[in-house]
Amino acid sequence: MDAFSDVLRVIRLTGGVFLDAEFTAPWCLSGRISADDCRPFLVTPRHVIASHFVAAGQMQLHVEGEAPIAVRAGELVLLPHNDVHRFGSSLDAPLTSAGKMLHSPAAGFARIRHGGGGAGTQLLCGFLGSETSFHPLFSALPRVLKLDVRATPSGAWIESSFRFAAGEIAAGRMGSATVITKLSELLFVEAVSRFVASLPEDQRGWLAGLRDPQVGRALALLHARPTEGWTAERLASEVGMSRSVFAERFTSLVGQPPMHYLAQWRMHVAAQQLREGQASVAQVAFAVGYESEAAFSRAFKRQFGASPGTWRRQG
Repeated sequence: MDAFSDVLRVIRLTGGVFLDAEFTAPWCLSGRISADDCRPFLVTPRHVIASHFVAAGQMQLHVEGEAPIAVRAGELVLLPHNDVHRFGSSLDAPLTSAGKMLHSPAAGFARIRHGGGGAGTQLLCGFLGSETSFHPLFSALPRVLKLDVRATPSGAWIESSFRFAAGEIAAGRMGSATVITKLSELLFVEAVSRFVASLPEDQRGWLAGLRDPQVGRALALLHARPTEGWTAERLASEVGMSRSVFAERFTSLVGQPPMHYLAQWRMHVAAQQLREGQASVAQVAFAVGYESEAAFSRAFKRQFGASPGTWRRQG
């Protein structure tokens, strides 16, 4: 299994499509996905990635601070940070709130028709969600990712399956939601893979580490099993390298030594458990690999500037 697949297995993505829309120019919407859009799919994800698949026609999409992009038929656009965004036949067209148009869709799936009667665009709008609110993959991704589905391996099959599954959901056969989840995850992996492949050779950072076969495998191991008694020697052995060469490559690509990275990741896992769970500080300490609550508390305060108890109370 490759590093991308290992990372996604830890993240546990869930997907869904909640809107089939037909727009006619001029039209322009603004909004972002809410937890209510995801709830009919039996999930309330802590991290949401918005998605728009253009089934026919084209549109413009803009996230504040980014250059507007054109999205054409057969292309999927993903917003890894679920930013508020505008999308329409023209970004200068009269603006409508997407939230108002999608208020309480029946059975979690809505069909809308909207616009001025000009050139048509069909969209399938959905989401990818994760129970994990913090992960280096999310923070390392750009605010907008675009993928030409038809140019992917088996693109025609994926596109037709996506349409079919959305139609089944619209007809009330929610079992097809599983198909949407798997297809959405597949397309997300493809989009991220292409983005990583496009990075300059001298790129440094978490994604550059994930691109490297040995370092990527080590990152996947650390994220999948953070409580194990990892050492640089053991990690190097797992990925088939000497300790010195592995430590040097990991540090060069990721920006810090492997054990420093593991300590930081454990603290972020602990912070999420403290914020979102009911376990005691001692239980959280044990869950992230610390045998002593006092040692955990000292490490946590060094990382976040507050004790675990204070962090939890501050929300």
